[in-house]
Amino acid sequence: MVTVLIAGGGTGGHVFPMVAVGDAVRAAARDEEARVVYVGTARGIEVRVMRERGDALELLHVLPLRGGGLSGFVRGAARAGRVLPEARRLVERLDARVVLSLGGYASGPVSLAARSLGVPVAILEPNSVLGLSNRLLSPIVDRAYVAFPEAARALRPSTVRLFGVPLRRAFARAPYAPREGELRLLVLGGSQGALALNDVVPRAIAQGRERGVALEVVHQTGRDREAAVRSLYAELGLAERARVVPFIDDVAEALAAADVVIARAGASTLAELCAVGRPSILIPYPFAADDHQLKNAQSLERASAAVAIAQADATEARLAGEIARLAAAPALRARMADAAAALAAPDAAARVAADLLELARAPRHRALRLPAPFGRAARGGEAPRRAVMKEAAPVGAALGREEAG
Repeated sequence: MVTVLIAGGGTGGHVFPMVAVGDAVRAAARDEEARVVYVGTARGIEVRVMRERGDALELLHVLPLRGGGLSGFVRGAARAGRVLPEARRLVERLDARVVLSLGGYASGPVSLAARSLGVPVAILEPNSVLGLSNRLLSPIVDRAYVAFPEAARALRPSTVRLFGVPLRRAFARAPYAPREGELRLLVLGGSQGALALNDVVPRAIAQGRERGVALEVVHQTGRDREAAVRSLYAELGLAERARVVPFIDDVAEALAAADVVIARAGASTLAELCAVGRPSILIPYPFAADDHQLKNAQSLERASAAVAIAQADATEARLAGEIARLAAAPALRARMADAAAALAAPDAAARVAADLLELARAPRHRALRLPAPFGRAARGGEAPRRAVMKEAAPVGAALGREEAG
């Protein structure tokens, strides 16, 4: 039995690549039985997702390092240090042979604990800028799986594997047939919604209609926000042209049906756009760590696959103009769709899984010594909580997609 620990969580941008890799590990193991255990915190959507999937999830009580200033960082670092003995016991109890970190609160302690026991550690960075946890772990990792060449610059070249963002199997190329006339527009604001998109996009669509653009809209608003957005479309005279929903269960199908997508620029969202092959207008979340969403969006724009607009510049008039321009240019939309598809990495999950299993079968490292008290698996302290979920329906694809705006 080979046990693979996959640590991370928080948002869909972390959780859904975790799920994709875990499924691919089980598929790649073939004759060799593989056990996949996820590690996260009670704060993230991983609890809901793993429960619905029936996956094994271990919970650690870890605090964020970012978002609370210097004092918040100090508190988060201190808590991570206190959790290390618990994380070591977890790695030992499960007899983990390899750990994969996707960032998020739990990934740092588990990865450091694993390395202190000689267990190989890998990181997966889906964004163009390394997240804080992965950046801190990078000196001790055996592998660094990245999706953007920009992220590779901050890593040891010998560890880098440019594999792309792991996606679930539903996301596959759908031929793009640009049509004259009515434009099918898909707006993805994430499960938490994007307040800025929920307000400005309906008004931009109304301006587009005034310019003679025929539109049909599907707008994902986020939990508890659909009523306000539905009311806004009605106020603008667009109630008959807009389908407003809190979540889209089958995002792959919705992407395939769209002519143009308006979305944030989290790595998973962009990977899904490229996997299906659709032109997009990207409005990055302006408060993403290190402004990584803007850098993600600009990477697609440089490849002629998307239009990137900073949120401060995403006025009703600017958006209406971009919508009208794309509506009037079917050939341009087709070229953008092809450019997006050229960036896709449909085998990313399988490649990561195969490489992880190779690491798992390799001899263990010499244990990495940690300074006391981190190196001692202290008797006291709170044990990791088990949250083993059994036999539930598959999770909806829209749960927890990217940050709210």
